[in-house]
This record gives sequence, structure tokens and C-alpha cells, in this order.
Amino acid sequence: MFSRPNARAALPDTGPNRRDPANLLRLLHYVKPYVGWLSLGIFSTLISAGLSLVFPKLFGNLIDASFLKRAGSGVADTGPLDRIVLLLLGVFAVVALFTALQSFLISRVGVRVVADLRRAVFSHLLTLSPRFFATRRTGELTSRLTSDVSTVQTVVSSALAQLLSQVVTLIGGVTLMVLTSFQLSLFTLAVIPLIIGTAVVIGLQIRKAAREVQDKVAAANASAEEAISGVRVVQSFTAEDVERERYGDGVEQSFAASLRRIKLTSLMAGIMTFLAFGSLAGVLWYGGRQVLVGAITPGKLVSFLFYALQVGINVGGLTGIFSQVQEALGASSRLFELLDTKSELPVSAAPQPLNRVVGHVQFEEVSFRYGDEGELPTLSGLNLDVSPGQTVALVGPSGAGKSTLVSLLPRFYDVTGGTLKVDGVDVRQADLEALRRQVGLVPQETLLFSGSVAENILYGRPSASQAEVQSAARAANAEEFILRLPQGYATAVGERGVKLSGGQRQRVAIARAILKNPRILILDEATSALDNESEALVQDALEKLMVGRTTFVIAHRLSTIRSADLIVVMDAGCIVQRGTHAELLQQGGLYKDLYDLQFRAERREQGPLAVQGI
Repeated sequence: MFSRPNARAALPDTGPNRRDPANLLRLLHYVKPYVGWLSLGIFSTLISAGLSLVFPKLFGNLIDASFLKRAGSGVADTGPLDRIVLLLLGVFAVVALFTALQSFLISRVGVRVVADLRRAVFSHLLTLSPRFFATRRTGELTSRLTSDVSTVQTVVSSALAQLLSQVVTLIGGVTLMVLTSFQLSLFTLAVIPLIIGTAVVIGLQIRKAAREVQDKVAAANASAEEAISGVRVVQSFTAEDVERERYGDGVEQSFAASLRRIKLTSLMAGIMTFLAFGSLAGVLWYGGRQVLVGAITPGKLVSFLFYALQVGINVGGLTGIFSQVQEALGASSRLFELLDTKSELPVSAAPQPLNRVVGHVQFEEVSFRYGDEGELPTLSGLNLDVSPGQTVALVGPSGAGKSTLVSLLPRFYDVTGGTLKVDGVDVRQADLEALRRQVGLVPQETLLFSGSVAENILYGRPSASQAEVQSAARAANAEEFILRLPQGYATAVGERGVKLSGGQRQRVAIARAILKNPRILILDEATSALDNESEALVQDALEKLMVGRTTFVIAHRLSTIRSADLIVVMDAGCIVQRGTHAELLQQGGLYKDLYDLQFRAERREQGPLAVQGI
């Protein structure tokens, strides 16, 4: 069985950074705005944990009080017993109150921090260049925003509360154990180093297994995302079984990794249980002998047992938290890897504003390569001066560099040689947001978002009024079909606009560009995938959109660019010809060859009637 090649690499393992505990400390930056809530939670935790240390002492007193009798009367004295029970109930109520309070406060801080972290990662991703996303799978990035952030949330919220509570209880419990019975304390505490050592050794293995699980789940999610987003291609090639097997393999790999982690956590749980109950049995044996010889009272033995149980439970709890921290360590490191990824589009220290842009574009000895220095350049020594309002058509064979050239205008990539200027300002020195506001793009593959028609048009300018949206739709020849939709402008278009036809999606995209009102317009084969009727409507809308704007047109049908002010012919990343349609036909060369080849192909498609001139 074959499998689809993996064109996009997984997120890199950066080695030591993946294991750097300091990354967890970086979360404190996100906690800082909520330090007030956290302080209240910590205070509640201290009260709850401190009062829980009163239980063993009161229970011991309760046991001893149960055997007291009034002196010389032989009648049981229930007064102390009653008072102790009432005191216990009061302590229980206060502990319950503060336990609920600390759980709410610290969990609230945790989910708020995680929400901020998720927003920060997503916001940072939006600032990275297309080159970054070309080497990463979308499904893997979304996995970082979901599973990895959720793993961190466990530590930031519940684990933090447990850690504070257990540390306080552990320290207090050990102190009170020693004060209750020094000999029993030595006997009990001898097993603690063994418990801690086991937790550290197995915990490191759990951490490694947890990181592997995260990797496998992210890979499976990436596979599913690709298959779902391209479901039409999958179904058209009847490749459902291929995708099922590919995703199934990913799921099985994540299952195998999860199983390894489960085995380790189960092993730790079993060892800890044995050590805890074994030490308890030893305490009961030794403490019972102490009671028999009168060294301690039964009540003190019960108090000591409760303290020992508290210490054991908290040591076990700390090992569980240690395991959670190990899992979160890998997840937080991966998140910070994304946050630490720098954009390949450096921001100028003093960006130049672009006010009242007229659309004068200059390419001066521009070169560009996608890869490393060793790769051949996609563009080489390119010079082009485009006047404001001029329409420039870019033609040439596939791979000539046409789309690469126009992608430099909104600064999706930076030139690797030469200079690109807009109104005399080097785009690398210009304010990036201001630059992109002045560049409109209508691509061949239109992407609409899964909202309503109106929301997709408003993407061009969110502050626009309803009247402006409708005006843009009319100018794009889109309002007629929009009003025929079930809910008009409020009709949902589905994911990627799947509920609309290709021509309808393209007209919505044109309306979006009209509403944006850019001074520089890029039309990247905007009509190539349309039928004749849709192409005529879209072409008419595009001609309205181009008026008064500097326009770059990439067209597969040369007949649609005859009226362009300038036709630039590209081949192998260089400009080989330039001129008007008539001038280029007269010159001969590549443009005439392309035109003649396309003309003959169109004549063949029209059949014998066209040959006869009918």
C-alpha cells in the first residue's frame, strides 16, 4: 500500500531546550496579571492544609477520651468526647470551605493563564512568514494549541494547588510525627528516600514517554487535518482506504506510545502502593509493641498513624505531580519553541509610514531564492518600474517566477538581493501593516472563511457599513446571486466557502478587495478555473476593480491581457521581453511562441467549424 509523501516537516526537536525546566518558570510571566487571585488561593491553601494537621491530634484525643471514666465513680465521662467531636465538625467545615475556595481561585488563575498562553501562541503564529508554514504541517501546529496547552493547564491549575497543599501538609506532618514519637518517626521516615528515588527514576522515563505521546498525537492530527481539508481530492481518487490506513497507523503509533507511558505510570503506582502500605504495616507492628509496653497511649498511636498516612499520601501525591510536571515540561517547551521562533521578516527599528500611497512600484536588481545560498535563485537581477495606475501583465511558462514576483509586494518574503520600493520607500523599511493595507490580492484559489457572506466581504475592511458591503458586492457582480441565497448576506458559506460555486467565491473575494480599496492590486490567475459565463462576470468585476489602481495581472489566457499597459514576459526568473501586446507579437520571441501555441490549442478545442471560420 502506498502513502502520500510527507511534504511538510514536523516541528524540530531542539534538544536541550525541550528539557529545560526554566520554560515552566516562564509561565510566571503569564501569571503576573492575576497575582491577586493567586495570592488569595495560596492563602486559602495554607489555611486548609494547616487545619488538616489538626485532625490527627483531635482523633488521638478522641480515642483517649473514649476510655476516660470519672474518678472513683466508674461512670464514663462523655463531656470531653462531646467537645472533641463538636470541635472536629467545626474544623471539618472550615477546611471544606477553604478547600473549595482555593480550588476555585487557583483553577481560575490556571485556565486564565492557559487562555492567555493559547492566544499568545496563535497571535505569534500569525506574525510568521509563509516560509515558516511551508515547512510545518497545519495539523501539528493546531495540536500545539490544543493538546500541548491542555497539558500545561493541568500543571498551572490543579497541580499548583495540590503542590502547595501537599508541601505544607508534608512539612507539618513530619514535624508533628517527630513531636508525637521520635522512635516511630525514624522507623517511618527511613522508607521516604526509597520512595523519592523510585519517583525520580521512573518519572524521568514517564517524561520521555509523555513527550513521545505528544509527538505521535500531533503527527496523527496533522494527517487527519490534511485528509479532511482535501476530502474532495481524497474521494475523487477513491483514496479513502489510503487515508484510513495512514491515519490508522498514526493512531496506532500514538496508542503504542501511550501504552508505554501507562505501563510506566502503573509500575510507579504499584511500587508506591507497596511501599506505602508496607511502611504502614511496619508502623502498626512497631507502634503496637510500644502501646503494649506503655511507651505511648493508644490515642498517640492513632495520631501518629494519621500523620504517617498524611505524609505517605502527600509523598505519593508529590510523585504524581512530578509526573505531571514531566509531561508539562515537554509541552511547555514546545509552546515556547513556537513563541521563540523569529519571523524571517525583520521589523525596522524606525518603520517609515506609507501615507497617501499612489502605487509607484520599483524592482531594482531584485533577486530571490526560497532555500539556502546553494539553491538556484527563483528571481535574478530583475528590474521593473511600474507607474501609478498602470496595469502590468506577467506571462511566461510555469516556474518562470511570476507568482514569486508578486508575493514580494505584500512582503510575504523579503528579496535576497536588490531593492523593492513602493512610492520610493524600501518595503523592508516600511511599516508592514501599512504596506499590506495598500496591497489587495485576488488569487486563483479563493479562500473564504466559514462565516456568512457579509462577514467574508467585511474581511476587507471590518469597520465598513452594511451599505458599503452591499455597494462592494454590486461592483463585484455578486449581489444578484447573494440575494438568491437562503438568508442573503447572512448565509453561511461553509468551510473554505464550499457552499458557493467557484465563480461565486471569486466574486465575493473581489467584493472583499473592493471594500479594502487598495492602491496596488494583484490578480493571480483570478479567472483560470472558471467556466465561460462565470469568467465573463468575474472579468467585468475585475475591470471595475482595476480602475485607478496599480495592477499586476498573472493570466493563463493571453487573450485577456491584450489591453494591459505593459506585458512583462518572464522565463527562468528573468525578464526576457516587455512591451504591449502588439509590440510583443511584432518582436517575435517567447511571447509570440506562447500566444501562437495557445491560439492553436483554442482553435482545436473549438473544432472544425472554427477552422472553417464559421
